[in-house]
Amino acid sequence: MIKRRTLLTVVAGLAALSLPLGWAWADHVRIEVNPQPPPASSTTVIVPAPAPAVPAPPQVLNADQIKAHLVRADTIYANRIQADEVRGQIHQTRDVRIGDTRGEIKAPEVAASVIYADEITANSVVAQNVYVRDLRRR
Repeated sequence: MIKRRTLLTVVAGLAALSLPLGWAWADHVRIEVNPQPPPASSTTVIVPAPAPAVPAPPQVLNADQIKAHLVRADTIYANRIQADEVRGQIHQTRDVRIGDTRGEIKAPEVAASVIYADEITANSVVAQNVYVRDLRRR
């Protein structure tokens, strides 16, 4: 009888343990994921940054000596020009008077409306009018 009671107790204990395990596997707990709606389509407008402003060339440039690859101006007054190429109307004259010129300019490109220089050494000189005393082509 004791064996029967022990067996009955064991069976009742196992039945008691099986009930919570059954609930743990129950189908009553559900996790649902709602997908996010896609973002509203919008038109993206990309506005390019404005180009950097190029400073305007000075109106009048006075220099003792200019050394550059390119010298550009509307009018050039010089005592001596040494250049590979001179484009524009060339006026050779003995009467080129350069006012107060000081300093030396070395740059890849020199540009102005009017240039007064004692000496210009360049690869190219481009101007509408070039007034020069001594013109030497390299």
